[in-house]
Amino acid sequence: MTRTVPARHHDIADDLRRQITTGRIKPGERLPSESGLADRYKASTATLRSALAVLQREGLIEKIHGKGNFVRHRPRKITYVGGWGTLDPWTAAETALRVTDQATAIEAHGHLAALLRVPNGSPLTEYLSVSYEGDSPHSLARIYVPSRPKPTEALGNGPSYVRAEASFAVLSALSAEVRETVSARLPTPDEASTLRINPGLAILAITRIAADTAGRVLEAALLVIPGDRVEAIFTTHHVLDERQTQA
Repeated sequence: MTRTVPARHHDIADDLRRQITTGRIKPGERLPSESGLADRYKASTATLRSALAVLQREGLIEKIHGKGNFVRHRPRKITYVGGWGTLDPWTAAETALRVTDQATAIEAHGHLAALLRVPNGSPLTEYLSVSYEGDSPHSLARIYVPSRPKPTEALGNGPSYVRAEASFAVLSALSAEVRETVSARLPTPDEASTLRINPGLAILAITRIAADTAGRVLEAALLVIPGDRVEAIFTTHHVLDERQTQA
């Protein structure tokens, strides 16, 4: 009698990966239940979950709480237009992004107080904006606005609402000065959880400060976009010396 040897987790991951990359299992498709897959591969549930974790780290599948494991759509890159806090309308339209906003009244302390140039304890409104491509989180922004109306007054329809706009990183009108600091880093556990990404995937972190002509900060935005989903464009306008142009 031949004894069946349970598949190891990397063998299971290899087989599922092959089915995903060849299109046998299509983007957006739900995988069979974990118990069903475990029976199919004659493996324990723990071994099966280890295999799924490999595919999650590779960005091939994502687990949605209460729904199951789904094959991820290949993320399309969008263009972030530096200095405006917006997404390029053509690429944003192609990805069909929608944005959810949730507002919370908080106080400024430490780093936030310094960014907004306000005393510690000053009232702020924090807007947590998460953009989605379909049902998958695409990017997030935390926007802080000093001395504004209460969240329910500011949003009109309550503390949380959904919009479909290309601009998710700016709330104020056109500012006299916009300063952006850009860095690449690993996501925090909270960011990785919100965006459902591998904690080892680099993100583009943008701190955007918008001020008026008097130097008063209108808002500070902290943007987080996974590195495989964005291209940033920053345009520099050079001021020519009039003496050189007249020479």
